[in-house]
Amino acid sequence: MKITRQMVAQKLIDYLHHAISLKELVVWAESAMMEADFEERNYETLRDIVSRIGLADVRAFGMTWEECEDFLSRLKYEVCVMVHEIPAAA
Repeated sequence: MKITRQMVAQKLIDYLHHAISLKELVVWAESAMMEADFEERNYETLRDIVSRIGLADVRAFGMTWEECEDFLSRLKYEVCVMVHEIPAAA
């Protein structure tokens, strides 16, 4: 399977929305690196981002919000944060 810009962005978005865990994101990235079938047009960017994601579960590396935002920006996505107050229980 070809690893595309959109696919990598969606995995990051899923992680930020808590649809997948950090562990699931890392496992996906490790698998993608083993396949190493990145779309040619964005090969270096995709390889760099996916390889970095693959290290995110190592304490010394981790992954910050700023890094996620940078990765998505490099993939041509803009991050916007919306915060809503949770209504008090009746």
